[in-house]
Amino acid sequence: MKNKLILNKNYCKEKHPTIEGIQIIEGKNNFPISWLNQQGYCEYQIYLQYMKGIKTSPTSAMLKGTSIHNELEEKFSETATPATFDEVVEISKTEATISRECFVMSPEDGIRGFIDEIWMKPTEIVIIDDKPGTRAFPSTINQVRAYCLAFKSMTNDERPIKGALRKRGTDNIFWSEEFDEKVEKEIRFTINRMHSLFDGQKPFVATKNPNKCRSCRYQSYCEECKL
Repeated sequence: MKNKLILNKNYCKEKHPTIEGIQIIEGKNNFPISWLNQQGYCEYQIYLQYMKGIKTSPTSAMLKGTSIHNELEEKFSETATPATFDEVVEISKTEATISRECFVMSPEDGIRGFIDEIWMKPTEIVIIDDKPGTRAFPSTINQVRAYCLAFKSMTNDERPIKGALRKRGTDNIFWSEEFDEKVEKEIRFTINRMHSLFDGQKPFVATKNPNKCRSCRYQSYCEECKL
């Protein structure tokens, strides 16, 4: 497979007046897909970080993850040739390609993000999200499902789309699934819940898991913490 460095498209956006990280694109709130991982862990974290503006230092695990991610991206760029998103999609219909840090966005669904790695093959699309462990949590599954949804929205490609989770820094794909109509319906339900939180239609719900609270970097700021 050929390595392709996809050049990101420019798009018109506005900052949300009160929620950090949300952009207004085509008249709709648009949030980073990575927030779905955080929402599955404890969606009250999102409230504290982006609506109340509480800042905390990154954890050692976060710093390590960023370092490994940057190393992989730098190594990939050494052999990758630049091309636009549309060019890579077209090339991949006859010749398999690999891209990293591929930006995808769905204005209709109000989501955007960067796919860690994507394999575009003549017979299928494989969207990979790298994680530090080998357990497929509902939150990480939702994240890769949203990447699949955004890619489908951008291309309307008829090739089958598969979402996958891989242990960071390895070739170990420990979870995968076909992005079918049932999966698409499920992730849209979760995305719509996120938008209802930002619109004030529903309250942010804190985790009831004390183990999550103990390791949470927002513990000292959280009025919902029961520890």
